[in-house]
Amino acid sequence: MTGKEHARLLVALKQNESALSKLLESSSDAWGYEDPIYRFYHHSFKVFGLQDRTAAIVAALRALMPVRDLHPLFEEVFVQGTGKVFSATMNPDWARHTRPIVEAFFHARFFLEMAVRHASLEEAPNVLPSGWAALLTLYGLR
Repeated sequence: MTGKEHARLLVALKQNESALSKLLESSSDAWGYEDPIYRFYHHSFKVFGLQDRTAAIVAALRALMPVRDLHPLFEEVFVQGTGKVFSATMNPDWARHTRPIVEAFFHARFFLEMAVRHASLEEAPNVLPSGWAALLTLYGLR
């Protein structure tokens, strides 16, 4: 991929840095991060609420480069971890039903964190830090 596309991603990160930072902050606090993960281990249906946060993060990531598809593996993790509705019949096999929800959140939050972290770059780097390389991979730019 061209350096021009890398530069476009960096411009989009800079333009959206404030909103991305707020989303990361709310996805890192007690209610957006600690409580939902605790709910997974506590076997609480409240872990299902994490799907909305994951979807919000993915929407923000897609909006950065709307003409590019996100990485197929990321999309697979996202699809497998969203669109789930709690049923008491899930309780005996809790992890199988809920771990994809947590996994999708972790992946989405990781890319959000990398977006915020790398928005401060002066220019798209030639020697790639792993986080920047991950973002390029998410957008099919590497």
